[in-house]
Amino acid sequence: MAEPVRDELSALAAIFCGQDEWEVLNRSEADGTVFRIHTKAEGLTDVDIPLELVFHLPVTYPLCLPGISVNSECLTRAQCAMVKEKLLEQARNLLSEPMVHELVLWVQQNLRHILNQPETGGGSEECTFPPSITVDDGLWITLLHLDHMRAKTKYIKTVEKWASDLRLTGRLMFMGKIILILLQGDRNNIKEYLILQKTSKVDVDSSGKKCKEKMISVLFETKVQTEHKRFPAFEVKEYSSLDELQKEFEMAGLKNLFSEFVLGLFYKERNVSHKMNLVCWMDEIIQRCYFLFLMNSVKA
Repeated sequence: MAEPVRDELSALAAIFCGQDEWEVLNRSEADGTVFRIHTKAEGLTDVDIPLELVFHLPVTYPLCLPGISVNSECLTRAQCAMVKEKLLEQARNLLSEPMVHELVLWVQQNLRHILNQPETGGGSEECTFPPSITVDDGLWITLLHLDHMRAKTKYIKTVEKWASDLRLTGRLMFMGKIILILLQGDRNNIKEYLILQKTSKVDVDSSGKKCKEKMISVLFETKVQTEHKRFPAFEVKEYSSLDELQKEFEMAGLKNLFSEFVLGLFYKERNVSHKMNLVCWMDEIIQRCYFLFLMNSVKA
């Protein structure tokens, strides 16, 4: 599997990280990779239509088209076939570069126009939804954890630019060795951010060579609730203590998020530091004992 394809699959897994959003169905050196994405797109009646998109990436992808299957309990077979046909047409314009996320975004933005075409029998969607389901996803909030930053100044400027370009607010937070990114904004924009974070050479490796971010994890993602604070801007902040960081989360209405995810990171980091100190201490004792042994051997 080519590196761009591996990077694409890694980015997709990070983007579609909600429950049942992403599943790898098959992976082989001979046949390529097959995976499923569950998403939603706006239909003719301003109600979100659930879509099951199955992609088959052959070993020669992206120099060839991916295999695509479209299913939905809310669409007829003819409508699913038309959506598939339009996706393949769009894919032909993207040959030679990873394209899956762009195709998913495209169908999310264009499904209602596809369904409105005469070939699909516009207006024949079969799903009904309770009035409580809303079309507008509104604001979402996502908490990310970074393992480290080597080129810190450049990395920070890049994160700030991405947040600004995608109209995301929140915090880039440093507390000791803990690095967190709290993003608030449109869900699709947050997913675009994750693609940039996963596929751009944003940091450097131990030899100083530019590298992509391989050690980022999505800790939490949810729609913004009434008790959550709306961040007016994206800010970079450093915290001198765990209490100070906790107050930031509590002021944002995210006390439970802090208790469930951030505290665990803190204690894990502290245990690692403790173990490293213990190893150094034991190594020093061994060296001293060895030195005393040599001294006693010389005297003998």
